[in-house]
Amino acid sequence: MKRLFEIAFGLSLMVTDILLLLGSFVIAYNLRVRMEPRALIVMPPLQGYLAIALLIVLSVVATLLFAARSYLLQRGVSRIDIFYSVLLHVSAGYLIALGVSAMLFKGVDYPRWVLVFSFVLSVFLMWVSRMLLNTLASALRSVGINQERLLIVGAGEPGRIIYDRIARWPGLGYCVVGFLEDDPTLIPPGGLPSLGPSSALPQVVQEYRIDEVVFAAPNLSHKEVLHLIDNCGKQKINVKVFPDVFQIMSSEVDVTELGGLPLVRVRDISLRGWNLTIKRALDLVISGAALVVISPVLMLAALVIKLTSPDGPVLFTQTRVGLDGKPFDLIKFRSMRPDAETKTGPVWAKPDDQRTTTLGRFMRRYSFDELPQLINVLLGEMSLVGPRPERPYFVEQFSQVIPRYAERHKEKAGMTGWAQVNGLRGNTSIEERTKYDIYYVENWSPLFDIKILLRTVFTVFKGGNAY
Repeated sequence: MKRLFEIAFGLSLMVTDILLLLGSFVIAYNLRVRMEPRALIVMPPLQGYLAIALLIVLSVVATLLFAARSYLLQRGVSRIDIFYSVLLHVSAGYLIALGVSAMLFKGVDYPRWVLVFSFVLSVFLMWVSRMLLNTLASALRSVGINQERLLIVGAGEPGRIIYDRIARWPGLGYCVVGFLEDDPTLIPPGGLPSLGPSSALPQVVQEYRIDEVVFAAPNLSHKEVLHLIDNCGKQKINVKVFPDVFQIMSSEVDVTELGGLPLVRVRDISLRGWNLTIKRALDLVISGAALVVISPVLMLAALVIKLTSPDGPVLFTQTRVGLDGKPFDLIKFRSMRPDAETKTGPVWAKPDDQRTTTLGRFMRRYSFDELPQLINVLLGEMSLVGPRPERPYFVEQFSQVIPRYAERHKEKAGMTGWAQVNGLRGNTSIEERTKYDIYYVENWSPLFDIKILLRTVFTVFKGGNAY
């Protein structure tokens, strides 16, 4: 049944792509005619473009078909990743089609605007259709259709994080059958059973008809994990490993050489040289433009804050630790009472915090109080994207107990970050946030920053608060 569902999904996606590609070309042709009706004098009828339209369809579908997992059912893929994938493969398909048509149909001049319009429409419509189909698939998985039976190896903190994420997102379509744990004192979360030690993996996979195994046991060596996976070789299961810090560092391992001596490169800092210049340019352009556009909204917000809470200042500055461990004054709209930490000292904010004002709750829910940090970005004290800055009091504590925590400060702090768009905000695991921050630093690219910014916008509009 599950196999039939996946085949039906793939075929539906392919048929939809073909119809949308053809439809985009027809719409593009008619748009061109509407723009300039006289173009019909030099343009042949629509039927005259049938060859190039079919070539585009074949090229794009072939590109998607041979790309990894393009017509396979995927779980937990973000809208931004879907857009990048569609843009990449449609662009490749169009380039292939135009190259082949130049060889096969020499002397034929296709109107450029028809091709431009059809390309833009194809990307947009195929992106929307994939999101709709993924939403439908998620809804069906939420009610038990096409679910994967999942086994988690390790009932410690990493295993609990994975279980909590699955429990919060039923649309992922995983049914956690149980845990394997070598430590008998650890109790699995959610009332799920411990099905034995990790060595029982092959037997448990067969007995419970497991579809996917996630290793979340840092105590297991790489050799032990590989041995357990090898013992399950006869059974068709997906295997994933929750990465430790080293694995995050080496997520893009490649081979280099030193005077002919082969070396494996596991760490190559992305943010240096020209990349730093590119990142700073993005910060200046986006923060400067945003401050100009939203300045009336910021002034209105300042007025409302003063009217609703006249005892304190409009802006709230707080010392945070930034690049190279240097302190700077982070700027926010004040969302709490002026005496919020007079009695308690530095403490984490939390949901429904009694110290917040009525307006402050709204601002924190939609991260509106963070907007003045655009000034920090413009001044060069922060970046739009990067590890979120902490107060010196907490930095001192975390640096003593969390490995590599101080490395977060080798890059500028950010208004938003990879950890935050993945749900790790406010009073959440600092260890996990550190892993995400290290991953960001090791894998930075302009597209990665843009992806995080777009996901931040989606999160804010959904009311993802900053606690």
